[in-house]
Amino acid sequence: MQAQAPGGRPKLVVGIVVDQLRTDYIEYLQKLFGENGFKKLMRDGAYMRDVDFGVPLLDKASGTAMVYTGAYPAFNGVPSSSFYDPATKKRRPALLDDKSVGNYTDETLSPKGLRLSTVSDELAVEGAGTGAVYSIATDPQQAIIMAGHAGNSAVWLNENNGKWASTTYYRETPVTVNNRNYGRSVAERIDTMQWRPVLNPPAYPGTPAHKRQTAFRHSFPSSDRNLFRMFSATPLANEEVTDIAIDYLRDMRLGNRGDAIDMLNIGLTAAPYKYVNDGDFRTELADSYLRLDMQLGRLFDAIDRYVGLGNTVIFLTGTGYYDDAVIDDPKYRIPTGDFSSRRALSLLNSYFCAKYGNGDYVDALYDGHLYLDHANIEAKDLDPRKLADESRDFLCRMSGVHTAYSTADIIQGISPELQALRRNIDPKTAGDVYVEFAPGWNVAYDNDYPADTQAMRTAATLTPAFIMAPGLAPQTIGETVDATALAPTVSRVLRIRSPNGAHDKPLALD
Repeated sequence: MQAQAPGGRPKLVVGIVVDQLRTDYIEYLQKLFGENGFKKLMRDGAYMRDVDFGVPLLDKASGTAMVYTGAYPAFNGVPSSSFYDPATKKRRPALLDDKSVGNYTDETLSPKGLRLSTVSDELAVEGAGTGAVYSIATDPQQAIIMAGHAGNSAVWLNENNGKWASTTYYRETPVTVNNRNYGRSVAERIDTMQWRPVLNPPAYPGTPAHKRQTAFRHSFPSSDRNLFRMFSATPLANEEVTDIAIDYLRDMRLGNRGDAIDMLNIGLTAAPYKYVNDGDFRTELADSYLRLDMQLGRLFDAIDRYVGLGNTVIFLTGTGYYDDAVIDDPKYRIPTGDFSSRRALSLLNSYFCAKYGNGDYVDALYDGHLYLDHANIEAKDLDPRKLADESRDFLCRMSGVHTAYSTADIIQGISPELQALRRNIDPKTAGDVYVEFAPGWNVAYDNDYPADTQAMRTAATLTPAFIMAPGLAPQTIGETVDATALAPTVSRVLRIRSPNGAHDKPLALD
């Protein structure tokens, strides 16, 4: 069904992706919000309460790629932020590009790994290159995905030095970013920054009794090598990103350059702050939403001041997942267990050695993907698909494993569970077997040091989305909306082509 296109041609498009944004928290805290943030979106825009991404293995990069391409991870080239590379025996970012040099970073990234066009790309093509496309986020791959292939610039916060970084793939590094790096970088200010609640603890709904007496306080000591990563996980990072976005609007005159339609893409976070000492981040999460609402209000006021909200199309959505998994204290006696990837690989390889003779049959296990050593298997004239099936059957019998599928099972599967995995997993980068662990278990990927331990949780949450545009009637959509419909719907509102791999038709909006 075709959406109704608003009258008039916008001058600016603002795309906002908020990592792990939840509908229930927006509605739960609505009374504490100001009038110009989420309330404005709910009052003046199309509000979709339940956006279903339709895949089980999302993260910040893959969720953002789905929003901007309108396609599932198996097709857009970003099934996850990183994956194991059998050629190098290491994990690699999804958008790794050795031919692109980093500015203020040693990261070598570009959008070349993103296989499809994005809303940003289609807008650039529609304007024959006259419109400018910029993106700002703390995460490098999120910033690059939002800028797309045809963008002018993507900048992100380097987690090693606190500078705003970019890649030479793009032809531009905005002057405002360079000035900020030299005169007002996060690195120069971080030792004076603290995150404290904007309200007294009892004012936050649902604050547990033991947290009502003392307000939290988080700082970023220079002795901690993760200080910039910790900073990026706080609402202070949202304020920093919003500051730069407002600088772009003011200094670069976005939306005020003749007939060109410019685009500004912004990555923010509403993720749980997992650096708390006791594993209870409920008050911090509520405060994050209040502060996020404040930053949206600042941003919308700046858009109205410099461009005019009547000349601007704004869309905002979450990333389709929520990661609140922490290792529970044993005193609560919640059923659990510890799964060691190193032990699992050793047992499986020993099984194959007993059956087929000494050798290395198993390569790695990362993020649930088991990779076989194809070179050694083929040297023994064995069938990799047979060993994948045997690996699947072996792993299914291990404690902590709920089930396992070979890649062939996933490709050929017709059950809803296998179809969802097929949309999620890219056979070009996936392992030979995918392992689904039991909820409650702690999975340690301990082949490398330090070990990466992940607590398993599978509870689903509602993800919201908003579109606010001139001529688009305010409305609330309670029915489930497929995330792959967002890009075509935004494209229709803008009267441009949908991204070239978009899976769905536009929504019918009033």
